Amino acid sequence: MQLLDGKKTAEDIKSEIATEVQKIKNSGGKVPHLAAVIVGTDGASLTYVGSKVRSCQQIGFESTLVSLEDTITETALLDKIKELNADDNLDGYIVQLPLPKHIDEQKILMAIDPNKDVDGFHPANFGKMALEMETFLPATPFGIMQLLERYKVETSGKHTVVIGRSHIVGRPMSILMSRKGYPGDSTVTLTHSRTKDIEKFTKEADIIITALGVPNYLKADMVKEGVVVIDVGITRVPDASHPKGYVITGDVDFDGVSKKSSFITPVPGGVGPMTIAMLLKNTLLAREMKIARNA
Repeated sequence: MQLLDGKKTAEDIKSEIATEVQKIKNSGGKVPHLAAVIVGTDGASLTYVGSKVRSCQQIGFESTLVSLEDTITETALLDKIKELNADDNLDGYIVQLPLPKHIDEQKILMAIDPNKDVDGFHPANFGKMALEMETFLPATPFGIMQLLERYKVETSGKHTVVIGRSHIVGRPMSILMSRKGYPGDSTVTLTHSRTKDIEKFTKEADIIITALGVPNYLKADMVKEGVVVIDVGITRVPDASHPKGYVITGDVDFDGVSKKSSFITPVPGGVGPMTIAMLLKNTLLAREMKIARNA
């Protein structure tokens, strides 16, 4: 069993981007600029956005944090989006989800300029991904593809089972794993909450990508020997014996499943760190695409 170490791989990627940023500085160019919009004071969102800002500082990007009250109206937030779209100093930005219930998330995501949509959530970018055109891949799926590529995990002709059909992970992964080229060329089965007897599919799978959000859902008796397992699940499970009062748990019963796996991601330290690294990679791409458009 080999661990797909997302923490180490993410640091490698950040180091590669930092080298590119230094080249830009040396040639007198403008370094990439990423902004993050956060509405309200959700603890998990604040932690995540904070780590994005620190990562920007680490690699030499400019970064801007736009903090807004959770009482902001949908109209006022849309006005802020228009402002960010028009700001030529910004290469890309993200709107941290979830948003307050009185705001239509889809309307906000649709308002983001696709050329600055480094989260890869805009339908224009999702469509380009499906058509295998150059675009921003959603950060978490992009991170998974990078892990598979950098660890040289064979995907061609393999049976990949994706558990979960969210637009953020499950559905894009089903598209990316079936695309032409490497990593890809898999035969993909997309399973979800309405799928009958998921175990039947997971037992046949060469690669399992699970983004269900159910702690320890995937057990050793649900997988075959030599399986590749990508665990995207991340759930806080109360644990009185832990200093924080909880532990972070994935969808996979790691102790059991790892014994049968050829490759497996840990939680934490697997897919999570890759997501931020890919957001930075997308921001660098946004800068390059802007230069190409203005040439």
